[in-house]
Amino acid sequence: MIEFLDTHLTIIAGVLIALLMFPLAMSAARMMTGPGYADRFVALDMLTGIGVAIAALTMVVTGRREFLDIAFGIALIGFLATCALAALLERKKEDD
Repeated sequence: MIEFLDTHLTIIAGVLIALLMFPLAMSAARMMTGPGYADRFVALDMLTGIGVAIAALTMVVTGRREFLDIAFGIALIGFLATCALAALLERKKEDD
């Protein structure tokens, strides 16, 4: 029973990783071409969320726990980047 679940879970996780490539590409395109800073910040948050999901799914496929550390690092860097960019927006708003 465990082998059956393990095999199917690996296949499902691989399919989900492939499906996440489309939103990853769309978010990257929005980040590069976004008309404003707010659009780019939302795209950055989306990219970090997708990166965390891909790292977690990769952990399921490979069975290596190190990918959870990578997911945590991506989430932490994404959070700090969002805070820094929000501070930049506030400073820019005060200058105008």
